[in-house]
Amino acid sequence: MSLLPPYRKIIHVDMDAFYASVEQMDNPELQGKPLAVGGGGERGVVAAASYEARKYGVRSAMSGMLARKNCPHLIFVKPRFSRYKEISSQIRAIFNQYTDLVEPLSLDEAYLDVTKNKKNFPSATILAQEIRQQIYNEVGLYASAGISINKFVAKIASDVNKPNGQKTVPPEEVLAFLEALDIKKFYGVGKVTASKMYNLGIFTGKDLKEKSSNFLTEHFKKSGKHYFDIVRGIHNGEVKPDRTRKSVAAEHTFNTNLTSEIYMLEKLEIIAEELSGRLLKPNISGKTITLKIKYSDFTIQTRSKTLPYFVKDKSVLLEQAKELLYQEEMHESVRLLGISLSNLNTNTVEKEEPVEFQLKLEF
Repeated sequence: MSLLPPYRKIIHVDMDAFYASVEQMDNPELQGKPLAVGGGGERGVVAAASYEARKYGVRSAMSGMLARKNCPHLIFVKPRFSRYKEISSQIRAIFNQYTDLVEPLSLDEAYLDVTKNKKNFPSATILAQEIRQQIYNEVGLYASAGISINKFVAKIASDVNKPNGQKTVPPEEVLAFLEALDIKKFYGVGKVTASKMYNLGIFTGKDLKEKSSNFLTEHFKKSGKHYFDIVRGIHNGEVKPDRTRKSVAAEHTFNTNLTSEIYMLEKLEIIAEELSGRLLKPNISGKTITLKIKYSDFTIQTRSKTLPYFVKDKSVLLEQAKELLYQEEMHESVRLLGISLSNLNTNTVEKEEPVEFQLKLEF
């Protein structure tokens, strides 16, 4: 199995420390200082951290207390999701000047298929540079980008030269790039899966590539075939701008397990606000609210409620999530909480147009 043309040209654009960068842009006094978006109190949690704060080990989903311990002079600001959505819309408008094939992943990142683009320009690398420069000129924020033949490789590549950089992985370099990659750098391989792979002697993409499809399926079930393909550069997912969302969710994993429902309510308020911010279009709402709970023993429980009407406001999401939280007693301490909204009103039929390819592409 090998990589053969035709190839797509995919750009993954990822804004650098988006929430924190917006706050620093809007308040020049915060520029160059360690900043965390979120709560710094006893029950607070970090939603995002500036690069100055990351140097001290401050990370998203970290408790506010631990963040302050790592960085005593850390500055906390409350999240303003309406502002982040406003900036995100400006950035998306820039993307649409280059191609209509834009697939947002969140407020701060998106895939762009520029195989055929509105500039009629052959080099995806130069297009990515132009897009990043235009974002800086018009919005005032830095972005990083990854450019390659599919979404999976582009996503990984965008992280290589962060912040304010980009990485192109042309077709002839894809396999070598993936083989040299630490397995934990593979998009979708979390800490638990990476640890399991380490125990199986899989530390790099090259190690992964040496394992048979049967071996990977035996140890990783359905994901095994996925791992077998991606390390060979095979990922055929198209950039789908009109992909119908089945649900929208937000969740936080905590550094310290929660045992008090009072603390859990504090976290749910932040999660509900983040979820509300992720409803990117004003007309997106849903009827089914689901509370996700992961306990300290890693068991997962979900509790859902379907309303007779569509909702999207933070206050309603939080009210229903609280009701689901009190539905029954916790049997263990909690390491993760999440809220999702499904049964959405975005039930339009997805339409796909064929993509025309050139046999030889300039990257």
